[in-house]
Amino acid sequence: MARLIFVTGTPATVAGGSGTWVGISVLRDAIVALGHEVTILAPPPRAGRETTLSRILFNVRIRKELRSPRADAVIGFDLDGVFAPRSGCRHIAAIKGVLADEARYEHGASRIALAVQAQLERWHVHRAGRVITTSVYSSGRIAKFYGSTASKIVVVPELIDLDAWQAALSVAPRKEGPPRILCVAHLYPRKGVDTLLRAFARVTAGAVLRVVGIGPESGRLALLARDLGITGRVHFLGHLPFADLAAEYRNAGIFALPTEQEGFGIVFLEAMASSLPIIATRVAAVPEVVADGVTALLIDPGDETALTQAVEDLLDDSNLRTRLGNAGRKHVARFDAPVVARQFLSAIGIAD
Repeated sequence: MARLIFVTGTPATVAGGSGTWVGISVLRDAIVALGHEVTILAPPPRAGRETTLSRILFNVRIRKELRSPRADAVIGFDLDGVFAPRSGCRHIAAIKGVLADEARYEHGASRIALAVQAQLERWHVHRAGRVITTSVYSSGRIAKFYGSTASKIVVVPELIDLDAWQAALSVAPRKEGPPRILCVAHLYPRKGVDTLLRAFARVTAGAVLRVVGIGPESGRLALLARDLGITGRVHFLGHLPFADLAAEYRNAGIFALPTEQEGFGIVFLEAMASSLPIIATRVAAVPEVVADGVTALLIDPGDETALTQAVEDLLDDSNLRTRLGNAGRKHVARFDAPVVARQFLSAIGIAD
């Protein structure tokens, strides 16, 4: 049995930690299920949002706990673990989202905060003995922005607990009504939800768009929907508990996320596990997760006309929806939690 320590300053909730916390918690559970021990060092729940200062202070506070860890490996996610003392056990930097890359798509205070955090993440990459990231795209970004050598980086994809997901889908109630297009994202500018709203405003079929997620763009997107005259057809649902989220996937007919930057995209795994046809963008890591014309229709980022056409094509063609959805359900099996957990253990030098 191996003993691992996960270090993350990401809020330990889906609402606060978004896909990053989903990936960490599912990985933890999958490794434990394989017979290993995983301890997570994370900040306690706190009022208000996470800040760069709070994350730095968290990393300073845990130095003592990491001085002589009783573990085979310490895995620090993103910048967390950057100040860990050199203790003799393996130190892994697991980079889920390359912060220097994400910063390019933000503005103002958010961009400054990400730029500061990216410098700490860069230091973490250089201090760690090995770097794990979730896509070939992110591997290239780490090499470019942080100067890491390719031989030091190992790609292990994100994962999904398919048993838990299928169980949740099976008990989610079916609802009648117009066709639903579902978008699930933490609402940052780079997610392209504004493009989705503009494209949806041109859709002639009587569908509704349901947007799950919270984030700094929430207010602006609600105003945009009002200005486009589609408030009656767009439902902003905010953060949803797991059972309610599964119900949204079960009752949707199409999943759409025209993101401009994505280090991986766990929501695409959720959509495929739900047998949904996907509309996304041929950018960043997206083509590594979904296959154009097989499990998804991929468009160029920002192309509202192509996005509108893709939505209408899927709404009009039930055979196309079924073909893409069925292919996605088969494709997602390679990302099942036990499969990826074994890949992760191998990447950090732990025998299953």
